[in-house]
Amino acid sequence: MNSNNQKKTRIAMLTPSSNSVVEPWCYKIIGSLDNTSIHFGRIEVLWIDDETASLSQFHDETMLKGFDLLSHVRPAVIGWNGTSASWLGLDRDRALVAEITKRTGCRAVTSTLSIIEALRALRITNIGLVTPYVGSIQKKIIKNFKLEDFECVSERHFDMTDNFSFGEVSEAAIEDAAEEVIAEGAEAVIILCTNLAGAGISGLIEERTGVPVLDSVVLTLWGAFRSIGRNTSSLVDWAPAVAKIDQKAN
Repeated sequence: MNSNNQKKTRIAMLTPSSNSVVEPWCYKIIGSLDNTSIHFGRIEVLWIDDETASLSQFHDETMLKGFDLLSHVRPAVIGWNGTSASWLGLDRDRALVAEITKRTGCRAVTSTLSIIEALRALRITNIGLVTPYVGSIQKKIIKNFKLEDFECVSERHFDMTDNFSFGEVSEAAIEDAAEEVIAEGAEAVIILCTNLAGAGISGLIEERTGVPVLDSVVLTLWGAFRSIGRNTSSLVDWAPAVAKIDQKAN
């Protein structure tokens, strides 16, 4: 069948305003796919720490308005391309997904819930974390993953708060951190932050070490594809093990 006659798949994503990583990598990852487009909205997020003012950036009504606007392009799925629930609590994302669908009629996914889904499908429980965050946020993340039955056996965090600066961390620094947590026994590495530029190296690290590397941007797309029944094998260069999950299930 001629691809020009196939129905176009539109994917919509909301992301923090100071994020410089999500859009370029999403465009690159889906660029070779026929009849697929991706559309973005933003909400104001400038810094991440444990203070009330920082946490309030993720106010539900502000985010929901952004999702409402994204629904105007009639997407097949809407995603929250941010990892805030990893420290605020996974139930926030579960409630968010339900509310997005209620308000817009669209399927909805989030970065953090997609990561959890993939880890469970891979039957991995001992994880390593690579994040840009400060220690107090990292502790909350480890606790929340523990509540979901995942044990953080090794971690690295870059101890940063300025969200824009997260996107300036080099691939080499992220790669070194990932390899260090692998060396300390992680069965899978999570590059946890959609403004850490891990998408370009995640597949390379995984192929070299044999340990799954789950980049937050890639996993959000994986969750979006999976939610609409789309084949995820096109993500194999960025997440080899995760891209093959549904093939193994069949």
